[in-house]
Amino acid sequence: MTGPHGRPTAAELVAAVAEFLEGDVRAATSGAVHFHARVAANALRIVERELLEDAPAVPLLGFDDEHALATAIRAGDLDDRGAEVLATLHGLVASRLAVSHPGYDAE
Repeated sequence: MTGPHGRPTAAELVAAVAEFLEGDVRAATSGAVHFHARVAANALRIVERELLEDAPAVPLLGFDDEHALATAIRAGDLDDRGAEVLATLHGLVASRLAVSHPGYDAE
């Protein structure tokens, strides 16, 4: 799959930098730089997964975005739809975890 600007895609560029940090930089450093290279590589892996992720298929109960959904929940507008709200929130959290910490739902 190629991006709108050809190859390499943004995800491929991010992956290449993450690999460089995980391999060459971490192998050649110690202490704080070694740790910060690991943190940076992990952050890039999250960005890579976000770029590769399809739009989450979590229905927002008819709301345009999560902010509108949250506003309705806070206002009590969905109090009679508890099971649907819970399922939606579960789906949103699962979608975020799939990007930020893959496999967490299996732990």
